[in-house]
Amino acid sequence: MKIGASTLAGIEHDLENALEFIENLGLEYAELVHQHPSENIDIELLESFNLKYSIHAPFMDVNIASLQDKSRLNSIEQIKTSIDLANEVNSEAVVVHPGLASFLAHKYFLDDVYDAANEAIKEIGEYGQDLGVLTTIENMPTFDAMIYYDLYDLHELLTSYDMYMTLDIGHANHAGYPANEMYFDSIKHIHIHDNFGDEDDHLALGEGSIDLKYIVNTLEKNNYDGIYIIEVNDYDSIKNSYRYMKENF
Repeated sequence: MKIGASTLAGIEHDLENALEFIENLGLEYAELVHQHPSENIDIELLESFNLKYSIHAPFMDVNIASLQDKSRLNSIEQIKTSIDLANEVNSEAVVVHPGLASFLAHKYFLDDVYDAANEAIKEIGEYGQDLGVLTTIENMPTFDAMIYYDLYDLHELLTSYDMYMTLDIGHANHAGYPANEMYFDSIKHIHIHDNFGDEDDHLALGEGSIDLKYIVNTLEKNNYDGIYIIEVNDYDSIKNSYRYMKENF
């Protein structure tokens, strides 16, 4: 079982601090949040650690589903920069958010938003495929601006593009999916954290109500060979979540 942690937990610290914590805990993988304050990542710093990496493409101020052409095209280019980084460091996977629907776009032009997202996802997927980089799309929680919180719709789209999903277990629970509906053969990467279904809390594993044992056991029975990235809010939550993984799986 491949287990890692996201540098999201140490985002208020410099990247070196977060990587030191993850490595010292004994984890093999770190997921780099490739945006401020780590928009420009020193490759030599990454190589100084005995870690393997996945990349989370930027999502702050980035929207590949924007109906404003310049905003959307710039966002796509930022995602491609993350794919380039992944190629350079031999990353296991790149995680991409599917975009957002702003208030007016959601009210009047939601079909157009999905069309823009689909075209952008296809372009990003082809870019990753050309470089040999596993580029995955993450399911979202059910906040007002979010799209592709429907796991079935996302799976269908990605299958049609010969692409793959990052299953965010906490997001799926927030969207109302029970544990027995969280497996798809398009899943190649996992974000694992806990909540009670009402908020996207990113709690330590075992601190919410998600049936994580059922979900992980289902993935393992289906020969899932990707990484489980612990995506929580602080270092203590990484430590507690890693202990949960070792004790239960």
